[in-house]
Amino acid sequence: MKVAVVGGGIAGLAAAYRVEQLAPEVELVVLERSGRLGGKVLTEHVDGFVIEGAPDSFLSRKTRAAELCEELGLASAVVGRRPEHARSFVRRGGELIPLPEGLTGLVPTNLAALDESGLLSEAGKKRFAEERDVPPASAGGDEPVASFVSRRFGREAYEALVEPLLTGIYGGEGEQLSLQATFPQLRTLELEHGSVLRGLEVQPPGGSPLPPFLSLRAGMQELTDALWRHLVRTDLRTGARVVSIRASAGYVVELEDGALEVEGVVVATPAFVSGRLLAPLDPELARLHEEIAYGSSLVVTLAFERSAVARPLAGYGYVVPKAEGGDVLACTWTSSKWDGRAPAGTVLVRVHAGRTGGRDLTAEPDDELVALAREELHVLGVSAAPGLVRIHRWPRGMPQYALGHPERLERIEEALARHPGLALAGAAYRGVGIPDCIVSGERAARSVVDALSQVAG
Repeated sequence: MKVAVVGGGIAGLAAAYRVEQLAPEVELVVLERSGRLGGKVLTEHVDGFVIEGAPDSFLSRKTRAAELCEELGLASAVVGRRPEHARSFVRRGGELIPLPEGLTGLVPTNLAALDESGLLSEAGKKRFAEERDVPPASAGGDEPVASFVSRRFGREAYEALVEPLLTGIYGGEGEQLSLQATFPQLRTLELEHGSVLRGLEVQPPGGSPLPPFLSLRAGMQELTDALWRHLVRTDLRTGARVVSIRASAGYVVELEDGALEVEGVVVATPAFVSGRLLAPLDPELARLHEEIAYGSSLVVTLAFERSAVARPLAGYGYVVPKAEGGDVLACTWTSSKWDGRAPAGTVLVRVHAGRTGGRDLTAEPDDELVALAREELHVLGVSAAPGLVRIHRWPRGMPQYALGHPERLERIEEALARHPGLALAGAAYRGVGIPDCIVSGERAARSVVDALSQVAG
């Protein structure tokens, strides 16, 4: 039997790797439209700098990424952030205000640290602490993240603290993002304990010995490179443009230069691509995918001599609230965050820009984007020209789990049940992080292999 994986990003590669392990008899092909494997996991090595095009780390509490690194022989390459710089900030005007310690699911649990941070006014801190006395909303239904946080902790806490953190993860608007699809545990705490803060106080402490965020010593692409190199029976095809997927005795994967007849298909592409590919097979399934919105963003990476940066970069970076206006979401101090990312005597910073609902910066010329980033870095006292510039654009790069997303996923699952041997994977469904994408790929692999086993009898 033959299985095609459409899409060679982290989810598609994880699916192929798991199919190889679960079904040694299956013939497997990965079809990637671009000229490289790995998708948004992209690392460049230039003049001693390690430059990440998109994600620079993954969460350790979502264990699958760390486990996969160990399976692939990368355990010794896994690194945590530099502990001596363990702090981050929120930019307000030209001031950087420390984020409070003890953040759990966007919510600070250390009220003393919140009080000392200066992020909230006296009225805002008082309203935040009163969350314990706010009655829970009745069970049932979903609501936007902004609505939930404002209802529980006050609007100031949302705008000054939670919104920039949320945007840093999803690049989206809290007034649109579904709480149930993004941070359902907060609603669970409200319902089970009557208060998010009370619920967090009684939660058992995490037992993981790992730092909360992990990366690979040579950059995140080390993970995707290891994945495809471990594929020993898979035909890896880059530059393979899939046009559509239709039913036959199994499935026919139509390419620009031919067609493949297969018994199983994993579709691991962005939802708007998946919708187009699946339209001939199932118009309803295609429509459901087309309803998933995407936001565009970019990263401008700049390097400077250390002497050109007036402010000591003692931290991991900062986030920028929407209330500040402008296009910049955050600034990561890469050389302070991770060891070995910049030569001695230099600093490496990443400016993240592009708000969902705002202007699309990905079509802007390089010089305007560099100017935007350099203007942002005035807060660090940087006026010198950068010694290195890299720009990574991600048009329609981040799925938006808008209100109604959980219900849409249910309808997608119902539609999938009509097509045994077809599975979906990627960031469009149940999580945008590296571990989420790995889990989605592996679940898709199991679903296809189980379907083929039933066919085989």
